[in-house]
Amino acid sequence: MTQNTIDSLREALKHSPDNTPLRQLLADTLLNLNRLEEAEAEYSALLKISHDNKAKLGLATVFFKKEGYSGCNVILEELIENGTNEIGVYTLYAKGLLKENSISKAIDAYKKALAIDPNYFDEDLDNQLRQRGSNEITEIEEEIDNRFLQKPNINFSDVGGMEAVKKEIELKIIKPLLHPELYKAYGKKIGGGILLYGPPGCGKTFIAKATAGQVNAKFISVSLNDILDMWIGNSEKNLHEIFELARQNIPCVLFIDEIDALGASRSDMKQSSGRHLINQFLQELDGIDSTNEGVLIIGATNTPWNLDPAFRRPGRFDRIVFVPPPDVTTRASILRLKLNNKPTRTIDFQTIAKKIDNYSGADIDAIIDIAIEQKLESSFSDGIPKPLETSDLLTALKKHKPSTQEWFSTAKNFAIFANDSGLYDDILTYMKIKK
Repeated sequence: MTQNTIDSLREALKHSPDNTPLRQLLADTLLNLNRLEEAEAEYSALLKISHDNKAKLGLATVFFKKEGYSGCNVILEELIENGTNEIGVYTLYAKGLLKENSISKAIDAYKKALAIDPNYFDEDLDNQLRQRGSNEITEIEEEIDNRFLQKPNINFSDVGGMEAVKKEIELKIIKPLLHPELYKAYGKKIGGGILLYGPPGCGKTFIAKATAGQVNAKFISVSLNDILDMWIGNSEKNLHEIFELARQNIPCVLFIDEIDALGASRSDMKQSSGRHLINQFLQELDGIDSTNEGVLIIGATNTPWNLDPAFRRPGRFDRIVFVPPPDVTTRASILRLKLNNKPTRTIDFQTIAKKIDNYSGADIDAIIDIAIEQKLESSFSDGIPKPLETSDLLTALKKHKPSTQEWFSTAKNFAIFANDSGLYDDILTYMKIKK
């Protein structure tokens, strides 16, 4: 459309300001012409008189094009929660999630778009989320040729706090790689396993990746979903192939998340397939058919008390490390990192950090999201993003309690009543409970 057409639409709206189809047409036209500020103003005006999904999708598209991915995703999440069946909503949501590096969520969103129309195709999403030569959408990691293999660009200097955890990893994993001749003199292998446990969202994956970066090693991250298969025998095959990939790329840190689900007690397994998978896992840890020399295995679990005791034997996960919620210095660092590139005024990070004791990294994400949602509501009136302030985060804090509380309630019982070997002493120390 020409400028004359836009002028005509504006003139018509002066005489009929509540004409929603007319304003929608003007907003869509401005969006198509990439006149984003004007389009945002028209969509915001439209939403004052109508809560039409099409207008919300248009505003989300404007935010996406302006690289305001958080704002875009918040709007789309509201549409999805309200039961939308629009392919365009799920497609844009998948793209917005990718921009925020939420790859698994992006895959789920794209799958929902394909479920609405199996013949649907988006070239950009397909290239980023499909493994070539496969009809299944699978997660791919950044900067890799292989589905799982990574080369991390972070190390311990990027990890705030967690000194006790880093010290344990240094003794078990880093020192052997730096001084192989000393370990060989004593007949000790370079490799082995560490089990990280603690409440969810406290950085177990991040510290594992930083470990690989610290020793300039390759990094493989897998979870239960990457291994399990509906066909008998395929889960064991998948697990073996992952270990083989690690052995072929030494030195390599193999990080296994949700290991409690993979290594649950065999006595609790009702199906023989589950027991077979655990037995396969134990064989891979022992390196029965192949050596694990140079393979550094880090497992992570939220519930170590559910893990088969066989996993904690020497040579397997013989060092178990508690990963607590971030301390006050780390919480302030996380806040700075998460608020980077977002509209803010001067934020008193220390004041906020002191008030979020026992909050995990995931909890801090949630607080920021709540604060952003509140700002978005006030921004819809004039279409101008309002900067976040200290008071916004403190208000959001009142709406979100630390998710670690429930975990510590359960962990406390195990630490007090099922701690004969002193396995959970670190929990008692953190909770300031006398042994």
